[in-house]
Amino acid sequence: MAHRTFCMNQSLYSHIQSNKLKTYLLIFGFIAFISAVFYLLGIYFGSTRGYFIAGMFISLVSGVGSYFFSDKIVLAMNNAKPADKKEWFDYYTVAENISIAAGVPMPKLYVIVDDAPNAFATGRDPKHAIVAATTGLLTRLDRSDIEGVVAHEMAHVKNYDILLMSIVTVLVGTIAYTIDFLTRSMIWGGMRDSDNNRSSGPLGAIIFILLIIITPIIASLIQFAVSRRREYLADATGVLFTRNPSGLADALKKISDYPRGMRTASTATAHLYISNPFKKNGRRGEWLMNLFSTHPPIEDRIRLLKSM
Repeated sequence: MAHRTFCMNQSLYSHIQSNKLKTYLLIFGFIAFISAVFYLLGIYFGSTRGYFIAGMFISLVSGVGSYFFSDKIVLAMNNAKPADKKEWFDYYTVAENISIAAGVPMPKLYVIVDDAPNAFATGRDPKHAIVAATTGLLTRLDRSDIEGVVAHEMAHVKNYDILLMSIVTVLVGTIAYTIDFLTRSMIWGGMRDSDNNRSSGPLGAIIFILLIIITPIIASLIQFAVSRRREYLADATGVLFTRNPSGLADALKKISDYPRGMRTASTATAHLYISNPFKKNGRRGEWLMNLFSTHPPIEDRIRLLKSM
């Protein structure tokens, strides 16, 4: 048991270092990507220098801002409010106990008014961590289940997953706005007279259309790259804190059994939650949806937890 714990701690240390490196690489890669998109957009409109500078400015502001303000942006996107200790006593006491077990500072606690049970963690490091849970989770799950969920989210805090995941949220949101800008530019640009400043001809138009198609795919791939493996590791780390794998397994079962998705979630923040906040409509094509989901299948996670 001691050897297994030592190996787990070594794995967590490697994961933390990897997350820190991925964060910086992601920000620099994002700046380069958006700058390149706007440069290619400039080819279409015949102003490569101007569009490149605009892309560089937008990506720099978004990249640096996401590091320092991603938690506030994420909370605002999900309509999260500070949790009252008297109203959500179990939530507070569970978080206090888990923070001691995890060896990290007590996070700030927030509540999202939504009947669907779910939760996420955000922040740039354990000293600035935030855990948010829906009212549905706090009222529908019992204390041991809530403990399992909070332990899972505290695992994300300890593993520095929160920084990487929160930055991805802001960057994916920026990419979404970029797509919207590209689409609007195509609509209004296409309505202009043919003797405007565009100098690229058909080649520029082809590049422009390809950007609109490829950019959202890249945004989705970014989410997939940081989401699946970390959920399994957070499940295992959370169990180390509680020594009760059945608590998290039962919580995941109750969350997945709830018939409706969240009203407050968006595609930009879906990867943050402990479970996919959007519900599938029936079984048809479920294997394909699982393949492209930001979360691993709940059934697989529960099976692994029960084997511990």
